[in-house]
Amino acid sequence: MIAALAFYVFAAILIASAVMVVTARNPVHSVLFLILAFFNASALFLIAGAEFLAMILVIVYVGAVAVLFLFVVMMLDIDFVRLREGFQRYAPIGAVVGGILFLELILVLSGWSFADQADDLRLSPNPGAGVTNAAAIGHILYTDYVYLFQLAGLILLVAMIGAIVLTHRERVGTRRQNIGAQVSRSGSISLEQVPTGVGIKTLGIRRPPEPEVETPAVTHEAQHGGHH
Repeated sequence: MIAALAFYVFAAILIASAVMVVTARNPVHSVLFLILAFFNASALFLIAGAEFLAMILVIVYVGAVAVLFLFVVMMLDIDFVRLREGFQRYAPIGAVVGGILFLELILVLSGWSFADQADDLRLSPNPGAGVTNAAAIGHILYTDYVYLFQLAGLILLVAMIGAIVLTHRERVGTRRQNIGAQVSRSGSISLEQVPTGVGIKTLGIRRPPEPEVETPAVTHEAQHGGHH
């Protein structure tokens, strides 16, 4: 009875925090609600008997990913108003993609069926005698679902590259390396051994002497202001 009550409490908080992650206007608040959702999800894993997944969720996602998101959002000067400028323009495309994903979820859930040993496994979460949860998860993940595991890694990589592209802006006034200008430079400036002292040489740039600028000669009348 207590376990069932705790499950419903943590599940309700998890759903509410997940909704607030999407609907919150302040990105810092969204990250904080995301951390709350991770904690409640780890509590659900503990109730289900998967303590390994619960600790991984807290250590990896809360301790690293969510904190990193929080620091990035708070420290970077991201113009979120500019990022939302094309929302109305691309809203129909997003609605079509969302509808396709919703139909795929309906197809998956309509063909879902529980295994015959589901009730026994639910009452006995231990994977077997002498086998820990970490060993059981690793055996299933890296043997039966290794291709899906690699696909998930590729999806995360694409998401990371997309986040970098969306937040990257050209800054005015910054000096950047111009490879073309370096390659096509004139031969008047060359890199050679420049003597700097007795028996000491260093690798430096010997620049050609600057041409002397001839100053106009000043006449005697100009110096004394001319004749009056």
